[in-house]
Amino acid sequence: MKTPTASVVSATGLALALSTALGLVMAPMSAQAADNEKCFGVAMKGKNDCAAGAGTSCAGTAKKDYQGNSWKYVPAGTCEKTTSPSSPTGFGQLQAFKEEKKG
Repeated sequence: MKTPTASVVSATGLALALSTALGLVMAPMSAQAADNEKCFGVAMKGKNDCAAGAGTSCAGTAKKDYQGNSWKYVPAGTCEKTTSPSSPTGFGQLQAFKEEKKG
């Protein structure tokens, strides 16, 4: 039979383990966000990191290649140098855009 002290120690240990695990999971996200930027119009169909508007809800929901309202993390400073055939400039954008039809 557990004593009341043993139950408190077990609950405290469980809470500490859970908070440590959550902290470790969140750390890479912060580092990723600091070293990368969201680049719209460069993700391939189903390969976007998250959404910007109608037709996407989050990761992996881009309906077509180079969709203007879905983004992918790219190294900071490279977005506007990354090719995007659907973009008005021909390169990735730092904000969502309406795709241009080529041809």
